[in-house]
Amino acid sequence: MSGLFDPGLQPERTELAWRRTALALAVGSLVALRLLPAVLGHVAWIAPGIAGLVASGVLWLAARRRYAGVSAATSAGGDRVPLPDGRLPLALAVVATGAAAVGVVVVAAVALG
Repeated sequence: MSGLFDPGLQPERTELAWRRTALALAVGSLVALRLLPAVLGHVAWIAPGIAGLVASGVLWLAARRRYAGVSAATSAGGDRVPLPDGRLPLALAVVATGAAAVGVVVVAAVALG
């Protein structure tokens, strides 16, 4: 390796990991779209699934944008490369917290009714 950074490989691996995370969120959302209305008996329960699909799309696009920025910065050379901020992990944490809250509501709805 001639330079400080391995051009393209580490940012690509990170982007692939974020892509798998977005794919897992999309699959969970599709399962919610299929099961929640059937189990809880009301069509309004498709909203969490749709919200999850939208969130997975946004997460995937943000990961692509992050990859493009980091890849451009590392391939430009130099000793100091700006690190990406924490918005992507924060967004994932917010989505996961929202999904957990919906899960609590679902369990309470099934238990009560």
